[in-house]
Amino acid sequence: MTAEERAKRERLRFEAAELFSHGVSAPEVARLFRVTRMSANRWYRTWQAGGVEAPASKGPGGEKCRLDERRLERLRAELERGPAAHGFIEDQRWTLARVADVIASLFHLRYTPRGVSYLLHRIGWSPQVPVHRAAERDEGGKRAVGRRAVAGHKRAALDLGA
Repeated sequence: MTAEERAKRERLRFEAAELFSHGVSAPEVARLFRVTRMSANRWYRTWQAGGVEAPASKGPGGEKCRLDERRLERLRAELERGPAAHGFIEDQRWTLARVADVIASLFHLRYTPRGVSYLLHRIGWSPQVPVHRAAERDEGGKRAVGRRAVAGHKRAALDLGA
């Protein structure tokens, strides 16, 4: 979530806290702000525990990125060079495992595939999933079915090319 999105949600929580202080119920706040009742109830509990200032944002969630901006820029540049520049000559695709290997060799840091995915999103890349094709697919679009292999009532449809 970007800082702007976080600030927008924080403003929403402050508005909800203001309504709670005027006696508006959590289900009514959920309806007004078009959020789930669970969110409105959580905001209400936070407001009850800490008052009007309690809904303040606590900053971005999760672990702090282990790569600073300079390293992220270097990673972006290395990814732009392509997989072949890093010894992956079988095909020209970046996989999460390959990117993790590049990060390990460049920065001596280990990332899980999911961590690499988060990192790629952070620098504006998105992992692409290759299209899986069946090993025994029918390229022509029609299966070669013998007339005897089809039930009697379907033979007419087969004869008509359906």
